[in-house]
Amino acid sequence: MVMSTEETLRVTVTAIAHRTGEQQSVLAAVLGLTQGQISRRQRGIASWTLTDCDRLAAHWGIPVLDLLAGPTHALTKLPPDRIPTGGQQTLIPLETPTPDPTTAPASTVPAPPAPASPTPAPTPSAPAPPAPQRVAAPAGPLTDRVHERVREELTAHDGDLQAARAALIKTAVPDVMTLFAASRVGGRYEHSEFPPTADILKKASQKGPDQVWEARPKWRSEELHRAARGGHVTLEVTALDMNAAYLSALKTWLPIGKLVRSEGNHHDAKRSGIHRVTPAAWEQPDLPPPLGARKEPGDLWVTEPTLRLLLRCAKLRYCDAPVIHESWTSGASEGLLEKMRRALAEVRKDAISNNDELALEYVKSMYSKFVSTIGESSANRAIRRPDWMHIIRSQAFANLWLKAHKAHTSGLTVVQMSGTDELHVAGDWQQVFPEGRDLSQVKAKTIYTLGE
Repeated sequence: MVMSTEETLRVTVTAIAHRTGEQQSVLAAVLGLTQGQISRRQRGIASWTLTDCDRLAAHWGIPVLDLLAGPTHALTKLPPDRIPTGGQQTLIPLETPTPDPTTAPASTVPAPPAPASPTPAPTPSAPAPPAPQRVAAPAGPLTDRVHERVREELTAHDGDLQAARAALIKTAVPDVMTLFAASRVGGRYEHSEFPPTADILKKASQKGPDQVWEARPKWRSEELHRAARGGHVTLEVTALDMNAAYLSALKTWLPIGKLVRSEGNHHDAKRSGIHRVTPAAWEQPDLPPPLGARKEPGDLWVTEPTLRLLLRCAKLRYCDAPVIHESWTSGASEGLLEKMRRALAEVRKDAISNNDELALEYVKSMYSKFVSTIGESSANRAIRRPDWMHIIRSQAFANLWLKAHKAHTSGLTVVQMSGTDELHVAGDWQQVFPEGRDLSQVKAKTIYTLGE
């Protein structure tokens, strides 16, 4: 499942164009092609030629063999004068998070300069260059790429929305992987795309599942429903829809490299992976269990978001802490997908503002197919990370549980929770959740009366 030379070249072209700030129209002029021909090469519909490679290498000032050696190597060979001024920006590494200046403790605030010494100061030497700022690059160039793909297909199909939609959905997987590769340009570490798969993540059969429990929510308050059937309670219930659940779940702690086994009842917050645990009993009838629909006793394998949620519930004294028996983990980052997530969220927001259903559906297809194909799917040959797939899905379920907890602690009655994005509550929910289509908002799907 290693990428072919042509697939590697497409990712390299994306990475270098992102670093140099060049649009496809610029490359088209350099190669004597049209922008549409560049687009077809990058989408795998047409092939890059050897002449194309020679011209690209000459344009960027790197040897052609370095161009074909992959994006990480090729970027190191890019001449400094080809990189736009303004400084190279990098992703924030896990080990050195940037503090929030509004909440940083007083000890982190630089002390005022000391009074000048009465003795003459020595002749100063050349000042040291300032330390590079470890900030995440803006999503702008990435959003441009998504908008450009929508314009390409509309132009190619003479404004036919249905035909453009079909074309965009068809290329959503390679498109989102190209976007992901571009979002990783400038990162201070490399993630593993094809690490050895831990046995626990391997399927027992071709169509069967592996042993990881994603804590899918499927719960309703049996106590309320019994009371409603007996005529003892009547409630007006609103089914709330959480917007773009999987898009929000891209912000989660993901393992960077291959998973390594360890034993012991210990959780390292700087690592992520899967864990074999014995969960504690859940005895909160007004809140859904954080493990979802599982009712079987005993040990089970859970992902990082589920374990962290169980530990959080223990701190809230809803249950005892789970017992961790063994873990398969790697050093992790919560921001591994953040640049891509912010870009897709921005395009989604623009599409909603402009009533652009084509772009909206394209973005949804990109992030949903990213999640569904990064495991063992033959539809995505650019990566194989079943651990990421399980973790992102579990994060979506954990996010939904946190919404249920917020509703409960704010005085709403939690009636039901299901899927990745559906929460049924009784009470004045608009005082708790903002209404709308943004990621931080919710919308009402249906209203019904429990007890009629």
